[in-house]
Amino acid sequence: MIEADGNKPKQIHEYVGRVNTGHSELSVARMVSPSGWAEPGQRPEFMEITVVLKGRVHLEHEGGEFDIAAGQAVVTEPGEWVRYSTPDAGGAEYVAVCLPAFSPETVHRDA
Repeated sequence: MIEADGNKPKQIHEYVGRVNTGHSELSVARMVSPSGWAEPGQRPEFMEITVVLKGRVHLEHEGGEFDIAAGQAVVTEPGEWVRYSTPDAGGAEYVAVCLPAFSPETVHRDA
């Protein structure tokens, strides 16, 4: 389990990555996010692939915003500003794959 940023606690179960396997090339983590969770905006140096398993993830980006429902995925590119949240009752469960691996030093969260 890894501690997450945001306004509410969110579970992060890293399967592969800097914390659990020492891999810096790739990270794979399952997220369990509560209803009403939101994180600060970020401009990461890594590509992120988000696959929603249950619920809905809301994504804001410089060009607008949209929802990713269960069974859907989205790819965000390095240097793109994004902000994730899970506004629905019941929250969401999703998998995040980051290339290279997620790192607090390369996520560049908004102050």
